[in-house]
Amino acid sequence: MILIIPAKNNPILPSMIIKKDIESIVNWFEQHQRSFYALGWSYLRNQHNIEELFYRAILKVQKELPRFTSSTSFEIWVLTIFIHIWRELSLDKSLQASEESDPHQELFNALYQLKEKEREVLVLTYIKGLSKEETAQLLQVPAEQVKELLFSGIQSLRKGMGYGEHYHGCIEYQGLYVDYLERKLERLAKIDFEMHIYHCSDCQEDLAAFQEVILNFTDTIEKFSVPAGFMENVKERIVERESRIQQKKNKRKRIGLIAAGIFALVMCAGIFTGAFSKLYYTWTEEDLELLAFLQEDVGKGLNLEAESEGVKIKIKSAIADDIQTLIFYEIEDTNENNQYMMNIDDGVFIENEREIMVTNTYPRYFPPDIESDLNNKEKNIYHGKMSLRPLKGDKGTIKLKINKVMELMRNTSDPYMNLEPVTGEWNFEIPVTKQPSTEYALNEKIELEGVPVRLDKLILAPTATILQYAINNEQSEKRIDIINFNNLDINNKIVKADLYGNSYVHEQPDMNWNNFQAYFEPLFEKETKEVKVHFGSVYLSIEDHKTIKLDDSREYPQTFEYAGSTISIDKVEIGQPTTVIFSNHEIKNRAYESLHFNIVTEEEGNNSMDIDYEGVIVDKNGKEYDMNGITPIIFEEIEQPRHFFTVQIIKIHGNKVIPENLDITGYSTTKYLDDVVRISLD
Repeated sequence: MILIIPAKNNPILPSMIIKKDIESIVNWFEQHQRSFYALGWSYLRNQHNIEELFYRAILKVQKELPRFTSSTSFEIWVLTIFIHIWRELSLDKSLQASEESDPHQELFNALYQLKEKEREVLVLTYIKGLSKEETAQLLQVPAEQVKELLFSGIQSLRKGMGYGEHYHGCIEYQGLYVDYLERKLERLAKIDFEMHIYHCSDCQEDLAAFQEVILNFTDTIEKFSVPAGFMENVKERIVERESRIQQKKNKRKRIGLIAAGIFALVMCAGIFTGAFSKLYYTWTEEDLELLAFLQEDVGKGLNLEAESEGVKIKIKSAIADDIQTLIFYEIEDTNENNQYMMNIDDGVFIENEREIMVTNTYPRYFPPDIESDLNNKEKNIYHGKMSLRPLKGDKGTIKLKINKVMELMRNTSDPYMNLEPVTGEWNFEIPVTKQPSTEYALNEKIELEGVPVRLDKLILAPTATILQYAINNEQSEKRIDIINFNNLDINNKIVKADLYGNSYVHEQPDMNWNNFQAYFEPLFEKETKEVKVHFGSVYLSIEDHKTIKLDDSREYPQTFEYAGSTISIDKVEIGQPTTVIFSNHEIKNRAYESLHFNIVTEEEGNNSMDIDYEGVIVDKNGKEYDMNGITPIIFEEIEQPRHFFTVQIIKIHGNKVIPENLDITGYSTTKYLDDVVRISLD
């Protein structure tokens, strides 16, 4: 028996990468090229395509390297990047169409036919030698699911490699195959398993064939070799790119600002009167949101500029506090009438982020604001803002590097999902001073829809007003998953809730309470004696069990009653895959919006399911909108929207899997509120 022992990864940065230059990263990939090439081949099956994969991965690792922390191994971190890029390339139909033969054709052809998750689990386990825990972390799935995917993947691989389908091991023991072959079964379970195997010839044959596939897999990978000259081709592309970058740097224009002498004199005079700054910014700043910050003296105008590839970026101001660092910018297309925005997750990099910023926080998301009057004023200029992590200290200089901006596509149904990248090189050094915040302990306990809720803290910060709260999770019959707020009333001023500003707090000191924070508009107030909290809605999960027997021999559709509604089972069809469809198109007065359910099969645990749905969004007045066709802009304008699923389509993968029951465990629903809580502050 061959045991597959996961390789131990060095938890710190490899010594050869300490220099953090492109050459050391290329050398590291060259040392690990065999296993990474095999990974790439399992998806792309073409040397040219894998060269592209290596090239992009090396550049991405170089860009992201300053973000690497020792909380994970370097190789796992690189694998995360590698997997993301191979997924992108595998979706390119032009790449998929170009395949080359290889001496291991049978294995990789069978591997290529597997479901994506099965394939990923197999190649990470048996090519990279990762443990189930590491694989689970990398693919962001539970460790138990990794074991299930290993089993189903090997079973599928066995069929694809011509082993046939005549193996009929006992279902209750098949789930133990992986742990048994890796010698990870507990002693009593191992004894029971071996006693059963001894007396069951079906399981003996099934296990032997299962093990043979693993041995064949590992033996094939051991013999796998990288084509001669592969890394040399990648190195040549890297060298050419570095040469082009250096040429662009040599041509970069120096940036300067010129102020009129007479205007400077007027400005100096205004400083002594204490009234000039508000008037000055009123003259010079068109962005009303930024103008409010500047007039309250919580930030300064910067006007830093850089230009590349005909695109000019101007950093107008940076506003920092304990919550975040806001960057206000303007992007101008100097050649054509295009508008561009920055995406913090793609093409934007803070070179000294670990040194000056609090890294255990997450930047906030701001969608593109293409409907504002300012962004409709000129076709080639876009005004935007971007959230970065807060500063560690009171002051700092942010070294901002941008190598990509996103073109906004106005003529599409959903501009949020149609962003075209444009590459270039824009570098800034942004001076920032952190502004103080004020915190108030609330210690207020209430109930919403019968569920205990705790209002813990109010934070008045220059960039946002924040309410920290907690939801009790001890009762399972009814749970609040999300609370949405309308606004806060502070010092007789109304601050509206941020539609995108409800977030989970990762530090959870009490396991009986889930902690959250809600963002509201900035108030520029430092003190208050009272706050009124106006609640908007809660999203509830209701526990309500019901089991419905499924039988493909019966005539469908058939109906059953649940939560005051009549639900129709429209179809149960055994096949490859097996399909189950149920629906409820009656929306009026329906208690539930979506169901929590599971399809129980004769082979429970061994089959994956794809779930698709149809649905509608219904507003306060009963008007319906197509759930799949609505854009975020329209959704924001709908009054009291509720999402109703009308059709659920479940496809169960496997060889004519027979569904036995539809198990409904409960449902979700939205309740709109008019509750107001007044809290006095000391």
